[in-house]
Amino acid sequence: MTDPTADSASLPDDDARRANEVRGDSDDGRSGFVTFVGRPNVGKSTLTNALVGEKVAITSDKPQTTRRAIRGIVNRPSGQLVIVDTPGLHKPRTLLGQRLNDLVEQVLGDVDVIGFCVPATEKVGPGDRRIAESLGGYRRAKKVAIVTKTDAASRDQITERLLEVDALREDWAAVIPLSALTNDQLDVLTDELLSLMPVGPPLYGEGVVTDESLEDRIAEIIREAALEGVRDELPHSIAVTIEDISQRETGSMTDIHANLIVERDSQKAIIIGHKGSRLRDVGARARAQIEPLVGTNVFLKLHVRVAKEWQRDPKQLGRLGF
Repeated sequence: MTDPTADSASLPDDDARRANEVRGDSDDGRSGFVTFVGRPNVGKSTLTNALVGEKVAITSDKPQTTRRAIRGIVNRPSGQLVIVDTPGLHKPRTLLGQRLNDLVEQVLGDVDVIGFCVPATEKVGPGDRRIAESLGGYRRAKKVAIVTKTDAASRDQITERLLEVDALREDWAAVIPLSALTNDQLDVLTDELLSLMPVGPPLYGEGVVTDESLEDRIAEIIREAALEGVRDELPHSIAVTIEDISQRETGSMTDIHANLIVERDSQKAIIIGHKGSRLRDVGARARAQIEPLVGTNVFLKLHVRVAKEWQRDPKQLGRLGF
């Protein structure tokens, strides 16, 4: 069995899985990996958080918010689901975009179940059809179709979407409508996913909700706060690095120094805002989520840096972890 602390896109291999099944050391419990795919902004990260019961992936109405394979763990009496939240599949325009697509391809080749997501509020389009058709290339994974955002759709819209999605492939193991915001049908999806997993012991210990490091979770929270209210190409140009996290001797305060990285001086001005007003808002929104995570008050120092065209520069992408 693969060490759960390994690289986030690395999953246990088939030989290890078969060994678990042969040993029968799981008391017929099931465990495995699932990933949700679809166009950007169809609700994959929101669904991941709802199933886990805790925020492990940032969310935004900006497409391509997710940039890494983030694992969220769901524990139930009948087994364990490891959800690998990935970027949305899209037509890449930068080297970063291509690397994100490559990451999704790698994850799709390793998971046990692929959940294909389409929002109930939007008609199935060419992008959905292209993604659904591409799932045939991942034969080892079972496929489940998920119609998301039913809370925002009419009954007629939901019915229409279910029919459209069902017609996309003949090998759906299930077609499930749900709302991650209202938790409607989440238990149905969880039960279905667990039933499709191989027999085996849990891959993570009880109480673990993600294998993301504290530093990575804080960086993502800051990026999420920075994404709010930005427009045009700026969301894609924002990256965050953590310089230092240290707790003061009193234990009541944690100091965090972070860099907000953009590609142009004009973007830096937007992030900072008039007399620093926008940067202060970003810090306040981020602190509100970081403090419960670290368990202390937080002093957050944000510095805005320019790394020209970092999305297209292999060396800079490497330094930023892509």
